[in-house]
Amino acid sequence: MDEKIEKLLYDIHNSINLILEFVGEPKVFETYKNDKKTRSAFERHIAIIGEAINKIQSINNEIQIQNTKQIIGLRNRIIHAYDSIDDTIIWAIIINQLPKLKTEIENLLNI
Repeated sequence: MDEKIEKLLYDIHNSINLILEFVGEPKVFETYKNDKKTRSAFERHIAIIGEAINKIQSINNEIQIQNTKQIIGLRNRIIHAYDSIDDTIIWAIIINQLPKLKTEIENLLNI
């Protein structure tokens, strides 16, 4: 695997792990919604994930990551349309989609 792609995959993995660590237990939407620092951290790491996937696709578009367009689109929305971010959507992605993405990235990295 290309070194640059491997580094980007590790960046994605690191951001996912940090987000999941920030969520903590129990997973409570109201706690997330009322904590500006946590919301900002989540959005920052989601943007990192989207940017890394975008770069991976530009280097080698044969690397398959599910929901690539949606992930990049979410990154763009966070960066360019930050005033229209819906906390419930971000929360749902974190709870429902991020664990799946983590498994997918770990499979690509063979970890």
